[in-house]
Amino acid sequence: GNQHLSFAYFQKCINPIFLTQLQAQGAATSNTCAGGGCHDTVTGTGGALRLIASAQPVDVAVPTNTPDVIRASDMYKNFYSAQGMVIVGDTDNSRIIVKPLVLHVFHGGGQVFPDENDPNVKLLKYWITHPAPKGQDEFSTATYTMFTPADPATGTCNTQ
Repeated sequence: GNQHLSFAYFQKCINPIFLTQLQAQGAATSNTCAGGGCHDTVTGTGGALRLIASAQPVDVAVPTNTPDVIRASDMYKNFYSAQGMVIVGDTDNSRIIVKPLVLHVFHGGGQVFPDENDPNVKLLKYWITHPAPKGQDEFSTATYTMFTPADPATGTCNTQ
């Protein structure tokens, strides 16, 4: 449907998933999806998903942060790369979910999420199934309903 995923939801709710320390045999490691040789833009070997771990959030409410300014940011580069692993509206075939769950597809990093009830999977599914309305871009304020209250600065990330 040519719809766009929400940039505001990505930077507040999805990008932090890539920075979370991974579990290995029940113990936290220092590796993250964005580091440890996985999906880092410099040393990563993990396919098409490329992430900049040091990407800083962009305040979408600041008028000088125009779409062009945001699109030049490292956070937007992470957004752009992540959405390349998504089929909007289709969580069953979006690689950003099926690979870390190892659902009928190989993931060199192994199983990252224990199951589909993992809070991170719920965030990813919500992002994928709640695009901006047709005809609106990834910065649409209509996507602010993805937060409670409907404000990306102060709201919490919805998953239902």
